[in-house]
Amino acid sequence: MRDDQVWGIHRRHLLAGAGAGLTLAALPLRADTALTPACGDRAAVTASQGEGPYFTPDSPLKGDFTGDTAPGEVLVLQGFVLDASCRPVAGAVVGLWHADRRGRYDNSGFSLRGHQYTDEAGRYRFETCTPGDYPGRARHYHVKVRAPKGPLLTTQLYFPDDPGRLRDFGYKPALELALDGGNGRRTGRFDFVVRG
Repeated sequence: MRDDQVWGIHRRHLLAGAGAGLTLAALPLRADTALTPACGDRAAVTASQGEGPYFTPDSPLKGDFTGDTAPGEVLVLQGFVLDASCRPVAGAVVGLWHADRRGRYDNSGFSLRGHQYTDEAGRYRFETCTPGDYPGRARHYHVKVRAPKGPLLTTQLYFPDDPGRLRDFGYKPALELALDGGNGRRTGRFDFVVRG
């Protein structure tokens, strides 16, 4: 990867995206430290995990994936990007990709793939769906996060209510979403702690 790129996204796009004025008002202005492990003097950095075989570089700037798949339950994935001192990281890039409801990845386009930038309070937000079962794995989201001048974090997020987590070699309780809601629309919350 060249110095001027973040997993295929040029730094000039990072700067443009950081000022794009994303609407993330659904989250409170402060991070919920109860959802951030060991948040205090020093927070535990979010655990990394492999990107898997289906990563595609150059994802579009996109936070709404609901038009990428058949109608069904919407899941709003949101949270904060924080540094190790639990301070919000503005302008961090957050990339997301995952399988569709049938457990299949789009390997020829950008369905259920995109990235965005945290706002001045460190918030990110995606509207998407719950991934389907994928052989041998629990349902999961793939995520890449990078603070403007920090190292790249690649990880995966899991569902605490998914029975597949019991058979998944990669499942980590520390990477579980905090889930809320139902009736066709749920919220999944995860706060990333990254090195600045």
